[in-house]
Amino acid sequence: MVVNKTIIPLEAGHLPYKKGTFENYVGKEFLNKSGSKKWEKHVYNCIEKFSHVFQPDDILLGGGNSKLLSYVPEGCRLGTNQNAFKGGFRLWEEDFNI
Repeated sequence: MVVNKTIIPLEAGHLPYKKGTFENYVGKEFLNKSGSKKWEKHVYNCIEKFSHVFQPDDILLGGGNSKLLSYVPEGCRLGTNQNAFKGGFRLWEEDFNI
């Protein structure tokens, strides 16, 4: 999360969720084991929960599997893991403005 040009690492994927953590239900392993329908349901549930808790202006759905979603929820956009690197580097550029 970026607040006032400051990166705040959350590691929110490690928070408890169901019988594990959030990342246990939205990752590739769960997708392969449980199928896309169940996986997608958990992805949307996690987006909803994180949206309520963190109240972001924008949510970037990254990772290789985000392109498998049936739809992109309002306030979200698709990206890749590369966006995290680009965003991190931009914070150290002198002319960067959020």
